[in-house]
Amino acid sequence: MIDDNNITNETTQSTVRPQELQQEMPLQSEAVSVQQLQMQQQQIAGKECPFCGAINEPEALFCAQCGQPINKTTCPYCGAEMDPDADFCEVCHHYIRKDICSFCGAFLSGNEAYCPECGSPRGGLVCPTCHSLNDFAFCKKCGTALTDEARMLVKEMQQNPDYQEMMEIVQDYTKLENALPYNSERDIIREQENNKLRERVLTLLAKDEGIENPVITKPESKRMTKEELEERKAMRVKMLSAILDKMAVPTTASPAKARNYAMASKPVGVRLAWVCNYKHAMHSSPCGCAKPQMGGKWVILGKNNSGDIKDDK
Repeated sequence: MIDDNNITNETTQSTVRPQELQQEMPLQSEAVSVQQLQMQQQQIAGKECPFCGAINEPEALFCAQCGQPINKTTCPYCGAEMDPDADFCEVCHHYIRKDICSFCGAFLSGNEAYCPECGSPRGGLVCPTCHSLNDFAFCKKCGTALTDEARMLVKEMQQNPDYQEMMEIVQDYTKLENALPYNSERDIIREQENNKLRERVLTLLAKDEGIENPVITKPESKRMTKEELEERKAMRVKMLSAILDKMAVPTTASPAKARNYAMASKPVGVRLAWVCNYKHAMHSSPCGCAKPQMGGKWVILGKNNSGDIKDDK
């Protein structure tokens, strides 16, 4: 026997469920539309990276996806395009920041004639050695320390064991650079004959003084063949390069601190260039790099690659 009440209930349920679904669908569609609208508004308000196309926060300076600078600025002196965190124009070689001291990295209000932190003048310092005008704590031409902080940093660096070892290698390399190698077999024979003549003269002089069997020490020859000389120089270059890598400037927040450390750690007596991590360009010094805070290191220059220096004066 069929229950009419059950049929009625089933019919009612079957008719009610589609109506409920019809009421829920517009609500879900409306929620999705609101989310899409919010996402579109965020994209419009955000900044699109010119390198990878990612959308970043409105106040972002660098892309969160690829790390490239989002906005570009221009040099107030020559109009060249620059990264927003650069403080030096590599085109016209001007320091452009008015709110940060170029000598020590202290913040400035923009009106001081002298830095309240290090006392350096805003217009630059004249090097007492080469008389060039400089915006940084070390002379960009001769490397002379120009501020008290720079001179103190040099003294501290001279106590560094790695720096001391580096200078010993530089001295050895300088001696090898000035060494005169044998040009031929004839040079070796001539030196041997000179040593014999020296021994004979010293023996006669000793006998004149009453010494019958004088002991004449043989002089240590510092001359060597060209091949031996080049091999020793190559060994010193390899050792020096290893220490320069070890003393490379790490990433830091302050461009001024990065420049000062690099200049204080520069060894004297060997031809070097500064390779930055910003553009991997070869500079005569970190004073010519727009973003030394990204780090870099000194590299040894050969005889024929000085033309590779990017900002050579």
